[in-house]
Amino acid sequence: MSKDTFKEFVKKNPRLVGFVNRGEMNWQKFYEMYDLYGEEDEVWKPYLTEQKTAPSSKMDLMDYFKNINLDSVQESIASIQRVLGVLGDLAATKTEPAKPSYEPKPIYKHFDD
Repeated sequence: MSKDTFKEFVKKNPRLVGFVNRGEMNWQKFYEMYDLYGEEDEVWKPYLTEQKTAPSSKMDLMDYFKNINLDSVQESIASIQRVLGVLGDLAATKTEPAKPSYEPKPIYKHFDD
């Protein structure tokens, strides 16, 4: 099998490029598999079959959002707001009032004349 036939095989199966770009495989290994097994062998099955990884339709997204419990989301947001309020109160009480700056008295002045 020549490099040109391998290039044609890759052109027919562009999913192989994704495996190389992600670093899961390299072209040398793909070529060796192609040279040893050919185009029609079962070794290509994991690389050429389509795998569903994310919701692909509007119905899948709708099902996902239907399963969200809005009451628990609202309770979580309320508890986060309470925590932020307490932290804000603690930060406000931690700041000390500004102390008046120290001004030394003149050396020869004993009383407030």
